Amino acid sequence: MTQSHEPSPQTEHDAQGLAEDVVARVLARAGTAVQATRAEHTAADGDQLELEERASLRRVVGLSTELTDVTEVEYRELRLEKVVLVGLQLGGSSLEAEVSLRELAALAETAGAVVLDGLVQRRRTPDPGTYLGSGKAAELADVIAANGADTVVVDGELAPSQRRALEDVVKVKVIDRTALILDIFAQHAKSKEGKAQVELAQLEYLLPRLRGWGESMSRQAGGQVGSGGAGMGSRGPGETKIELDRRRIRQRMAKLRREIAAMAPARVTKRAERRRKGVPSVAIVGYTNAGKSSLLNRLTGAGVLVENALFATLDPTVRRAQTPDGRAYTLTDTVGFVRSLPHQLVEAFRSTLEEVTEADLVLHVVDAAHPDPEGQIQAVRTVLADIPGALDVPELVVLNKADLASPEAITRLRSRESGALAVSAHTGEGLDKLLAVVAERLPRPDVVVDLVVPYSRGDLVSRAHTDGEVEREEHLAAGTALRARVDAHLAAELESAAVVAS
Repeated sequence: MTQSHEPSPQTEHDAQGLAEDVVARVLARAGTAVQATRAEHTAADGDQLELEERASLRRVVGLSTELTDVTEVEYRELRLEKVVLVGLQLGGSSLEAEVSLRELAALAETAGAVVLDGLVQRRRTPDPGTYLGSGKAAELADVIAANGADTVVVDGELAPSQRRALEDVVKVKVIDRTALILDIFAQHAKSKEGKAQVELAQLEYLLPRLRGWGESMSRQAGGQVGSGGAGMGSRGPGETKIELDRRRIRQRMAKLRREIAAMAPARVTKRAERRRKGVPSVAIVGYTNAGKSSLLNRLTGAGVLVENALFATLDPTVRRAQTPDGRAYTLTDTVGFVRSLPHQLVEAFRSTLEEVTEADLVLHVVDAAHPDPEGQIQAVRTVLADIPGALDVPELVVLNKADLASPEAITRLRSRESGALAVSAHTGEGLDKLLAVVAERLPRPDVVVDLVVPYSRGDLVSRAHTDGEVEREEHLAAGTALRARVDAHLAAELESAAVVAS
């Protein structure tokens, strides 16, 4: 084991003991990012039929998706069956390393893996060669052989050279945290746009990591007619096979970007239509598995998939809701965030995440029962900072899972996050207060109308109730006398339809 900065064998022994304690707690699955404390669903969650579909798509242990012809480019298709986790403690506390490794274990299980063992290495910086250091890499190889593992998952992002060097030592496939998250996104994407966004992110990750064996990667197209030549139409310097694959990947990426750009206007048009009608919007953001979809279901009865897993929701869901006083607004459920969310995904999902920038209010849902909710809050805000304008939208922090969190945790979070509300999407605790605060924070109509609407235009009166604030309503012979606050567009329609006083 390589411990470059340990001053004595005793200190090294203590560090090794701490690392073993961390791994033992992770493998015991106590307090992991995905807890088995609550598997049942409430009536607000709907039938959850997609859960059966997802369960039927779990990987079958013993089957491999690796390419059998090693002369081809290795596309890093994951064979997550029996995995060993590896993490580094880089100057932080052992608790931070434990929380991160717990999350990695939950990610691996969400992808369909069985976690067999784990190693934690304490270092100042990652080793530039094998990430872990030669001694720890050799120890990892022994652990893999003893457990019969077929994949190593590293809690960090590996440089292509680090991954290759580590694979050469451990003799099994090595993937990093980024590849694991991309794999989960690929499994869960359902819409055409979601699939295109995930594929684009995967290709961006893959491009610098193409790897092949032997002479196949340096074999060139073109050449002279005759032995080994391809003949007319293919003469010239040619390009190596790996260059050809890179060019094809770039072409595919360009096509995907065009497709995603072509899908964006439809969402922009819908948002513009809601704006034209003066319908306020609320975006729900938060860490993965914080309970965003459960909250959406509880507030709107949307029946969106709720699964005790990371990244259960990828495609944004927009549902209509009403304030306690009857005003309509929309609620948008967005993709969950995670620490060190791959920048490829942030870029690919930028068009989806722009829903946040168009909102009038952001509900930042936090798992108050998580071991490190402050770290999750910071991770979400770090991602939002990459989206121009997202941090400018008013934010309301919602401390979810209050029925599971300790009173001390709730008090601590409330003292740090001004105006935070404690709720439970599972039991319904605190939701009335949340709805009241949302109603207060939403923009109010600013045009006052006082007129008589003919009975033939009852639709306009109905819209005044749902989209505005009716202060007075009286039924007269000529129509409905209405005094209300509405948006400018509805005010113009009401005035054009109003009965002219004689």
